[in-house]
Amino acid sequence: MNWKNNWYIPAPAFLKRVILFLLLAITFSVHGDDLQYDVIFTPKLQKAYFDIQKLRLPYARTLIDAERSAEKTNAFIPYLDNYADLHYLLISEDKKAYKELSQLENPRLQAIGNLPDNSPYKRFLQAEIRMHWAFAKLKFGNEVSGSWEIIKAYKLLEENKKRFPDFLPTLKSLGLLHVLIGSIPENYGWVAKILGLKGNIQNGIDELRIVEKEVPFFRQEAELIDLLLHAYTLQLSPTQQSRLRQWPKQQPDNLLIHFFATTVLMKEGRSDEAAHYLAEAPSGESYISFPFLEYLKGEINLQKGNYEEAADHYALFLKKYNGFNYIKDSNLKLFMCHWLNDEDQQANVFIKKIKTTGSAIIEADQLAERIAAEFLSGKISPAQKILYKARYATDGGYLKAASALMDAVTETSFASTEEKAEFNYRKGRILQKSGQPARSIPYYNRALTLSKLEAAGFGAASALQLGYISLEKNDRPGAIAYFERAMSFKKHEYKNSIDNKARAALTSLGQ
Repeated sequence: MNWKNNWYIPAPAFLKRVILFLLLAITFSVHGDDLQYDVIFTPKLQKAYFDIQKLRLPYARTLIDAERSAEKTNAFIPYLDNYADLHYLLISEDKKAYKELSQLENPRLQAIGNLPDNSPYKRFLQAEIRMHWAFAKLKFGNEVSGSWEIIKAYKLLEENKKRFPDFLPTLKSLGLLHVLIGSIPENYGWVAKILGLKGNIQNGIDELRIVEKEVPFFRQEAELIDLLLHAYTLQLSPTQQSRLRQWPKQQPDNLLIHFFATTVLMKEGRSDEAAHYLAEAPSGESYISFPFLEYLKGEINLQKGNYEEAADHYALFLKKYNGFNYIKDSNLKLFMCHWLNDEDQQANVFIKKIKTTGSAIIEADQLAERIAAEFLSGKISPAQKILYKARYATDGGYLKAASALMDAVTETSFASTEEKAEFNYRKGRILQKSGQPARSIPYYNRALTLSKLEAAGFGAASALQLGYISLEKNDRPGAIAYFERAMSFKKHEYKNSIDNKARAALTSLGQ
């Protein structure tokens, strides 16, 4: 059966409000011995699916509940329940809810398991649920259990692809896994091989783009995954950057897309643009509470040097937030707001909180712990204030301000090797971002030289950027050498992210 000719899929016009949901949904019905098990994309459930992607979770759950009694054997319902729970858990970091909701994974898998083997949705939806829980478990620090969920999802999707090669929705999730597995650092590649996991970044992207082109119902989700992978592991193309700016304007009621545009533009060093999308983000009772937006406002103001306003946003984030990530980091940023404003006494209150609050799962919180320990032991001198100011300004794309700060000092202004390495890395990064990559190279090379003694993080980051510069010059051997060097540095706070980017770049070069 060619599923494309038998399943109604909404037209791309779904981007303009919800007119498509007034159209009739087509039913996939499959029969068991006693009950009829279905995957029925009713208008309400279609709307719930897209409302979840807008973070309109309360409204989406109302729609799902309205269909539950009439659609008792509809496998799309436990899938949507799980999809909504994933979004809630990732945003709220609610430990109590995580413990309670995790008990629902097996019943939902069993409900979908009631579909017969000749349904292409059986393994697809089971794999989706396992992937949902993989991401949730990894978020909550259960790395072993989360990894096993990914392995099980991968096996289900590969089997589904073999059984139903024309069922293209499989490629949405399989494409994501192929990219992630293909990005595994070489020294861990043997693990994937032993487990029978095969990954290839370009093949994964191609699979996602087949879904974007051929499966309108899953197009938005596939495109979001595609953009996320390029933003955080690969590199965004000019077309993708343009799409990123258009998307929130096309869906002004989509909180997730506004959040995505904000965070990616901030990552790209365009915080002024990001602030616009953040200010336009929708809110209200129909949306999930999202305190992290206050954190982002704090970040942008810290980058601009608006320390008092930044401190207000970080404090509001901590007041509203019940999660465990970014607690240490927010206390570090509150310390910075006061310390960089020469309010050392107030700053000390927050630096002392870092050790005893929050978790240290993500890199930002791990870095906060390290900086707090170094500051309290006297390893961070007042001379580093200018480096932090320049770093934050550079991160936000405020390059003139960052350049003015760094022009006021030289390498000899700093005492330690790590400070000297950071000085050179900051100078190089400002020049590179200012469109002067050739002038940045000597500074990056100097940081690499200094990092032979210490400051591994700045050495690895410098090697990564030199790899990108070599790529732009079509110097393939040089790029490969720098990316490999970036991955060679051991035990630094940015190792995971730098290794992933370097590995992705090497894979794209056929290495």
